[in-house]
Amino acid sequence: MSFGVYIHWPFCRSKCPYCDFFSKVKSDVPQDMLIDKYVDDLAYYAAKTKRRKVSSLFFGGGTPSLLTPKNVERVIDAVDKFWGFGDNVEISLEANPNTNKPNLFEDLRKAGINRLSLGVQSLNDESLKFLGRTHSVEDALLVAEKVVRVFDNHSADMMYALPNQNKEMWQKELMQFCSLGFRHLSLYQLMIEEGTVFAKKGVQALNDDAAVALYTMTGEVLAEYGYKQYEVSNYAKDGFECRHNKLYWQGDDYVGVGQGAHGRISVDGQVWAVEHCRKMEALTKEERAEELVLMGLRLVEGINKKHFEDCCGLRFDDFVSKEKKQELEQSGLIQDTDIKVKVTKKGFVLLNKIIESLVCYSPISINNN
Repeated sequence: MSFGVYIHWPFCRSKCPYCDFFSKVKSDVPQDMLIDKYVDDLAYYAAKTKRRKVSSLFFGGGTPSLLTPKNVERVIDAVDKFWGFGDNVEISLEANPNTNKPNLFEDLRKAGINRLSLGVQSLNDESLKFLGRTHSVEDALLVAEKVVRVFDNHSADMMYALPNQNKEMWQKELMQFCSLGFRHLSLYQLMIEEGTVFAKKGVQALNDDAAVALYTMTGEVLAEYGYKQYEVSNYAKDGFECRHNKLYWQGDDYVGVGQGAHGRISVDGQVWAVEHCRKMEALTKEERAEELVLMGLRLVEGINKKHFEDCCGLRFDDFVSKEKKQELEQSGLIQDTDIKVKVTKKGFVLLNKIIESLVCYSPISINNN
């Protein structure tokens, strides 16, 4: 199994109105002192997980590009010291266009980052303003060019299905986005999450039919540009899937460090949910199995049933509703074999309902058109 480390840097210059991740708006952050604590936590979890090789390290947030390259390097060195890196380790960091500084990306690469993920979010200035972003389209394009030039492995995020966004608007923006040259693209539909500024203001998400139309068109346009979908919201050129995120979706172990971080680690056959700071809660086989269904069906390749059993100790076919599974298969929403189960292209637009149906035995309305 793969093994990863996630570093959560929760600090931002401003809070986006759609964001429901744990983050803090703070300018006077004692970076060196906090990184000392991160290193201590890494040492603690290294003792728990023995000497496993790290296949991926991911700096997320928040805005981890606010970290100095020196402190990024300190974390990378600590992970290497405590576990050691596997062959072709993937070391990613998320960056915002508004944290661009002279030589920032060159310095991050020297520090050990070999994959940069850029939060573009939109190539429309009005949409950027609506989303609370503090960079312009011009800023994003300039920084995108730098990222693609400095790194061999790179990704960018975009949001769509904004209120009042139509197919023509999104297609134009999407085609420009594809032309930037990123190896990997993450495209997320705007969801109005509870507790966010958007939710408090009563902002309404795009209606379901319009959102589905944009989702379908997104896959078609990306395919024309050579991007292959491998997860419900993620697309990559050949060989550039995000190994760290696949680790989550496949149910492999990872350590999470930093306020707001989570992790899943196996110790002597028991899976533990870990949170800041060093909180560990044992998961039952059923709890772990439910997580594996929730995450694994997001992947185009689906869930490997043997891997599922290795991760939670339960057989997939014994855990889910046999009746619902058969119904979903007959309706063309999933494909099920002795080796794996996966959601079809038709089924991806009903992914959440499919998962609920399999795990919670709740009714599902199936459109056979």
